[in-house]
Amino acid sequence: MRQLASILLLAFVVAKANAFYSPTDGVVELTPSNFDREVLKDDAIWIVEFYAPWCGHCQSLVPEYKKLAKALKGVVKVGSVNADADSTLSGQFGVRGFPTIKIFGANKKSPTDYSGQRTAKAIAEAALAEVKKKVQGVLGGGGSSGGSSSSSGDEVIELTEDNFDKLVLNSDDIWLVEFFAPWCGHCKNLAPEWAKAAKELKGKVKLGALDATAHQSKAAEYNVRGYPTIKFFPAGSKRASDAQEYDGGRTASDIVSWAGDKHVANVPAPELFEITNESTFDTACEGKPLCVVSVLPHILDCDAKCRNKFLDTLRTLGDKFKQKQWGWAWAEGGQQLALEESLEVGGFGYPAMAVVNFKKMKFSVLKGSFSKDGINEFLRDISYGRGHTAPVRGAKKPAIVSVSAWDGKDGELPTEEDIDLSDIDLDKDEL
Repeated sequence: MRQLASILLLAFVVAKANAFYSPTDGVVELTPSNFDREVLKDDAIWIVEFYAPWCGHCQSLVPEYKKLAKALKGVVKVGSVNADADSTLSGQFGVRGFPTIKIFGANKKSPTDYSGQRTAKAIAEAALAEVKKKVQGVLGGGGSSGGSSSSSGDEVIELTEDNFDKLVLNSDDIWLVEFFAPWCGHCKNLAPEWAKAAKELKGKVKLGALDATAHQSKAAEYNVRGYPTIKFFPAGSKRASDAQEYDGGRTASDIVSWAGDKHVANVPAPELFEITNESTFDTACEGKPLCVVSVLPHILDCDAKCRNKFLDTLRTLGDKFKQKQWGWAWAEGGQQLALEESLEVGGFGYPAMAVVNFKKMKFSVLKGSFSKDGINEFLRDISYGRGHTAPVRGAKKPAIVSVSAWDGKDGELPTEEDIDLSDIDLDKDEL
């Protein structure tokens, strides 16, 4: 009996050690046993973070999340799920990376994914927008009647003269904006298609709607002369003059196809990270569907020109496969031995490459040529779901050691110390 009590006590201590928040932080600890009662059956709006204790980005979010809980006390409830301790809830709600933040609003069975900045202020604004939406739904007072206002679909963002520049021009996101009039028949016909397209394009292109009759100065700024008028705003910082006319069809599939092409064209090439510590490794690979890890020869075996040629090849292919949103990282051979061992690379020489799915803890190794064509063929097969996979050794993320970043220069052999033998008296027999 004592042994059982000791085991239960140890399990409790371990669980608490892996938790980021205490009861005084205002963040409710959610588990499979209390989630339905606390969240799904509660009338309140909830913000829920799914995290893993080993996740660096999750650890960085902790102070902001505590601040958020205190700021929203009595207005919105804030909770957290340790997905590493039990994957039931993360599987139920389609969590694919950490941290994942979901807002459980009026429709608890279909929570909204939060994809904005990880600050208390930004998350609070998204939560308060959900509160406003719920209030409008109860009072029967959604956005402007008719047209594609935010009431037409949860993913369509209602734009006004006050928030247009901040949300559209001052963001790095790609936008499609509809300028509509509530009395316009074509706008009313477009509304369900616009809402459907917004859901399908979530995470790629944002869709907004502005009532041009209520915000006439903004409509005039964009030379709107008829309804609906749709404008495209590219990724990155932009000005009003960067707006382009939308010339696609008005069905959801037409809008998704047109915007999808723009998304692929505007997606920046992924950054190629050198693995110098755990943080750079997490930045490169954490939350990505796949991570392309290369191990390059030692700088003494492959000088700066040789190494840069390999790096240029990797960047070129990163740009080619950018729509996959994979992570890209590299390390010098022999520096990250645990990583090499877990992916079974390096033993047959450098350069080497492995593509890893850290969610499933499986990987595939490049067996062909480490060249543009060889890697391209390998990654193409991976993208089609072909190729042999193996489990990551240990079934966990390998330990990453801290090393100095490459300075971009050729390697230098260590200086040999000259030994003066003149003062040493050697017996001739010893020679």
